Amino acid sequence: MNDPFNEIERQRKVLTAGEEAEGRLDAWLTSALEGEFSRSRIKSLIEQGAVLLNGKPATEPKKKIAVGDKVEIELPEPEDPEPKGENIPLDVLYEDDDLIVIAKPAGLVVHPGAGNWTGTLVNALIHHCGTSLSGIGGVRRPGIVHRLDKDTSGVMVVAKNDIAHRHLAEQFADHGRSGPLERAYQAVVWGRPKQFRGTIDAPLGRSGADRTKRAVKREDSEDAREAVTHYEVIERFHEKPDATALASLIECRLETGRTHQIRVHMAHIGNPLIGDPDYSAGFRTKANLLPEPAKSVVNRFPRQALHAYLLVFEHPRTGEVMEFEAPMPEDMEELIDALR
Repeated sequence: MNDPFNEIERQRKVLTAGEEAEGRLDAWLTSALEGEFSRSRIKSLIEQGAVLLNGKPATEPKKKIAVGDKVEIELPEPEDPEPKGENIPLDVLYEDDDLIVIAKPAGLVVHPGAGNWTGTLVNALIHHCGTSLSGIGGVRRPGIVHRLDKDTSGVMVVAKNDIAHRHLAEQFADHGRSGPLERAYQAVVWGRPKQFRGTIDAPLGRSGADRTKRAVKREDSEDAREAVTHYEVIERFHEKPDATALASLIECRLETGRTHQIRVHMAHIGNPLIGDPDYSAGFRTKANLLPEPAKSVVNRFPRQALHAYLLVFEHPRTGEVMEFEAPMPEDMEELIDALR
């Protein structure tokens, strides 16, 4: 077969479906790439938004290919097939033969991926736990049943065997609807939500061709996924006579667990997180309204002000309901103190 691809830039290939094109997108693309990637890997790339079909993200691997379709694929960088253990300090809150609970610091990536093949939580866990980690999550995500963004701090639980992994994964998939699972976050946002307590029920999907950012979508959008966040205002900073405020400390509890859910939902109601590089760009000048030292502290705050402080789940072996809290990190403490 002649190579149908044209190199547009490094790691991106483009082709146009010929007259023989038929069947599912993932199967056709696997064949067109002549074995360079497995079908499961191609499926994963499609779901991650790395494949464009006629200029738009093709998020459904089962979508039918048609003659004349233009397909672009962003190929991943070469990977080390298996992450290695690295002596990275862990703040262990609890550990037994089935699981380990840690307080993840801001700045630590959960698992290896493009641009972060080393120095991740998985590398630290492999060093700490040895060969005991569950393999059900795959080579690059051993034991990982949920995740936090790189710049979000807080409590995480990791499975150390397959039984624990399946049990915990089921709890997270259920989102606490029929079990004890709870996840609560503390966040510092711009302004003050109109209601002191409320629920944001707004589906999320990919933000255009950007495979990392998310946006609120219409329910009938192809990639829309249910997303529900409950929030409560805990404290208000620099309140004004009209009952508005320059910033607020809020608590959020998740009923679903979508990528960037709290960050996108709070921006959607007009109260993005302080320091959020993706969803609060239009609010950066608001720091000029703050007195010193709050103005300086806010301007140099390096990340989204989000901390997963509470995690409650059922132990997969004993059935005991376990509750863990991670104290607010120093940078957020400094931010809140300055705003007060």
